[in-house]
Amino acid sequence: MKKWFFGNNLDRMNDVSFRVMAWMYRVQDFFRPVGPVLNRFGIRPGDVVMDLGCGPGRYIHQASMLAGPEGTVYALDIHPLAIESVEKLIRKHFLENVRTLLFDGKTINLPDRSLDLVYALDMFHMVSEPEPFLREIARICRSDGVLILEDGHQPRKRSKKKVEQCGLWKITEENDRYMRLALVQ
Repeated sequence: MKKWFFGNNLDRMNDVSFRVMAWMYRVQDFFRPVGPVLNRFGIRPGDVVMDLGCGPGRYIHQASMLAGPEGTVYALDIHPLAIESVEKLIRKHFLENVRTLLFDGKTINLPDRSLDLVYALDMFHMVSEPEPFLREIARICRSDGVLILEDGHQPRKRSKKKVEQCGLWKITEENDRYMRLALVQ
């Protein structure tokens, strides 16, 4: 049941689970806003940022404000309902610096070395093939780019093992919620 609901190693959760998750996030965010989480990532005005696995878009508005009008925020997800949800937020809040991308699970349709920061929150447990996934993120990040990676519904030990096996990223900081990664030079 847990695997069906949370999507561990399935890459994409089913539509019912997505709708339940979106509703639960709305309730949770009402009592505990997500802004302070994003503030710790170091997004600066003018940065090009990606919310990888954006889900219903709970971090998009704050990321848009932090990157400012001269920055760009890409909201990427494998689920069409996620893209639909973020596009509603874009219209509702006039987020002119936000772009949506539907992910095919393999290739991110952006040029090499185009992003300053990628954050992937509560989704890494769903990635069935972590090495190509992390390699693709490395391709689109600038050499000094940052990846913020949250474990999701898996132990930190498993997340670290996936990162280490890839060999392209090193952990530069970690706390109980996420790891900050930099490209191995």
